[in-house]
Amino acid sequence: MAKRKTRKALEMIRRDVADDARHRAMVEEELLNAHIAQRIYDLRTAAGLTQQRLADLVGTSQSAIARLEDADYEGHSLKMLRRIAEVLKMRVEVRLVPMGR
Repeated sequence: MAKRKTRKALEMIRRDVADDARHRAMVEEELLNAHIAQRIYDLRTAAGLTQQRLADLVGTSQSAIARLEDADYEGHSLKMLRRIAEVLKMRVEVRLVPMGR
């Protein structure tokens, strides 16, 4: 539940700093971190996996999975996301979209 509140708060901040490029970039980064964390959590729980079990399947520690599921974590790596996606029978998709979208 707290993750959703964090996301809503970040969306409100995004609206408030829409005219400030530096702040907007910071908010966008935080929104991305929150989205990735929530997505990992949602996929893991939908698969019926504990953090420990996902960690075992991915070849990392439970604490690493906990960090990845934390909206404040800024160390997501494409390599780790691909490993998690593979275990969850998913694929990672990266899109570059125009600013302001």
